[in-house]
Amino acid sequence: MSKLLVSPSPHIHADISTSRIMRDVVIALLPSVIVSILYYGWSSVMLLAVSVITCILVEYLITRFLMKSPCTVTDWSAAVTGVLLALNLPPACPWWVAMIGAIFAIGVVKMTFGGLGQNLFNPAIAARVFLLVSFPVAMTNWAKPAGFIGVDATSGATLLGTVKEGLAKGDTLSQIFAANDFSYLQTLFVNIGGSAGEISALAILIGFVYLLARKVIRPHITLSIWATVIVFSGIFWLINPEQYTDPLFNLLTGGVLLGSVFMATDYVTSPMSARGGIVFGVGIGLLTMLIRYFGAYPEGMSFAILIMNSVVPLINKAFKQKKYGRA
Repeated sequence: MSKLLVSPSPHIHADISTSRIMRDVVIALLPSVIVSILYYGWSSVMLLAVSVITCILVEYLITRFLMKSPCTVTDWSAAVTGVLLALNLPPACPWWVAMIGAIFAIGVVKMTFGGLGQNLFNPAIAARVFLLVSFPVAMTNWAKPAGFIGVDATSGATLLGTVKEGLAKGDTLSQIFAANDFSYLQTLFVNIGGSAGEISALAILIGFVYLLARKVIRPHITLSIWATVIVFSGIFWLINPEQYTDPLFNLLTGGVLLGSVFMATDYVTSPMSARGGIVFGVGIGLLTMLIRYFGAYPEGMSFAILIMNSVVPLINKAFKQKKYGRA
């Protein structure tokens, strides 16, 4: 008589896998990658290649020789980390800085905790902050490498940095925007200045729509970040529009879009419940704007995501996921 094998419920199988989800994330990042390569040329290609190859190689070596466990590079998670890290670096960043960041992201932030699904912090964001603290000159070198569509190799600060410096010197926002020929259309399509992945808000939004259509992410974390940024900056902008940037400026500049779409929504480092995700997003939005308006750094998205990553266990405890099958 054959044995009857009974496994615990639920018995519903889906075609969703880690590798499929990660491939979808890579596809969603392609518009930003393409625009970055077009405008920053071989410099962007070099950062992407070094970052992705190093991430994959480090994960393979650790699983093969240190953990002595099955190789996990085929799940595409290391490749996603590599692409995100490259897009979070200045386009003129030296290749060896990208390599050090990739080693830190995989070797310290991810694999030290046991690999995918067990890391506390988002590897790409943690690596960016580590590099910013360790190599501040390289990580704030906003030179514009010549791209494939004729962008001249000139040097310039980011829009956020320009605003921060101008306000510190006593200029008003009207004077700063007039002196730098600022336009919202520029920030939407091609905002040359900043990290490689921040160049086009439209490219990021295309990726966001793709992830939603493929049901890879749910919108509540991203939208709660955007709503918080809009409300917080809108209040201060109404109080003093010459000292505080408006909501649209804060959404379209810096890392708000890239971080809220691709890194804050990371399954491993974000809350499990929808209500928890909203609290998580509100926290990221508040911290980002507090750092931008009152902190020393012109950008605060990376620090905000890292801080809220550390609070996720408490959020999960306060807002428990609904049990399977319960109404």
